[in-house]
Amino acid sequence: MASGGGAAARMDPEVAAELVRKGATLLLLDVPQRTLLGVDTQVFSVGPKFKGIKMVPPGPHFLYYCSPNRHGNEFAPTVGFFLTTHPSEVIVRKWHAQEERLTKLSEEEETRYSEAVRRFEFDSHLGPYNLNSFGDWEQLSTYLSPSVIERLEPIGGEITIAWESSWMDKAPQTDMQRRLMEQLKDGKFAKNAPVQSERRGCYYTAIPASVKHSSISMDELTALNLDKTSLLESVLAKNYQGQENLLLGELQFSFIAFLMGQSLEAFMQWKALVNLLFNCSEAPLHTRTNMFVKFIRAIYYQFIHGFQHMHDSRSGEDMGSSLFLDEAWFSRDIFLYRLSKDFFAVILEAPVVDGDLLSWTRKLKSLLETTFGWDLENNVVNLIDEDDEFAPVVVEMDGS
Repeated sequence: MASGGGAAARMDPEVAAELVRKGATLLLLDVPQRTLLGVDTQVFSVGPKFKGIKMVPPGPHFLYYCSPNRHGNEFAPTVGFFLTTHPSEVIVRKWHAQEERLTKLSEEEETRYSEAVRRFEFDSHLGPYNLNSFGDWEQLSTYLSPSVIERLEPIGGEITIAWESSWMDKAPQTDMQRRLMEQLKDGKFAKNAPVQSERRGCYYTAIPASVKHSSISMDELTALNLDKTSLLESVLAKNYQGQENLLLGELQFSFIAFLMGQSLEAFMQWKALVNLLFNCSEAPLHTRTNMFVKFIRAIYYQFIHGFQHMHDSRSGEDMGSSLFLDEAWFSRDIFLYRLSKDFFAVILEAPVVDGDLLSWTRKLKSLLETTFGWDLENNVVNLIDEDDEFAPVVVEMDGS
């Protein structure tokens, strides 16, 4: 293993011993050298002795990888999957050369390898999970429960852009989405994409772009689409049994699948959820204040990690292509600029605001201003991408 495994030497010996005993082990056999392999926020370049990762904390994780060609200068599309580990558990995957992916073993083989791991036969070939970065992962996966993963993951569990080609051709495209699609299709990670006869997509919740109602006036309908609090309540009741954390878990699931798994379908779901929440004004101030504190905190750490991910990808070592922040994200003509500017105005100009909501909103605003160089004060011209299916809907009145 190359990057990401150097923190173990600084770990307290008693803590390390406890993690060896209680931490889970990912035994990953026959992974080709130079494969880029990540677990959570950590990315490694596989070396000749690599056979997996030990001391993995119990809980949800995301494992992802892209395999190189024989020259090591081009990579297959990223493949990733979520998993939940338990204390002292051993999870075994083996590289299938023809399919170029990690596959499960038979129950008998998995038992045999698991026993060998517990006898420490593979210990010298296992890299330690970097606990110093575990806090970063916890910030990204606060609401990522096993039930959220089971609810959303595709059949077979694997998430990859290689199975999204038919979906991409049908998806609505703004200027930025077109740039992202081209980056995916033309980048070196897509050149070796296998042809798939079927798409195994995630089971994301359908988020309506606007409210449609035939029994109310056009003025009322316009108001409902400018403040999507009622739409949020409808989505929560219909799809999440009223449980806010399930929606926030899907927000985190889709962000991780996008940033680390390089899934455009995941980006579109993340965008739909962000649009829904940022377009609410009544909910954050009155009916769902605690949910919006959690939402702003979650998206704040998503941006923090996205910026760091971009910085790492420019450090000289190719750690995989970061799709999240190319130069298009610094432009003001994207959905995020309009949404955040309008949302900040709602919160910061309200006469009475919850202290936690105000604090996290200010933190997020400062982060976007200092990192992107955006001017998010209310006197800035409101720019809207006309192709954006989530732009505000205003119902035109007739002459009567």
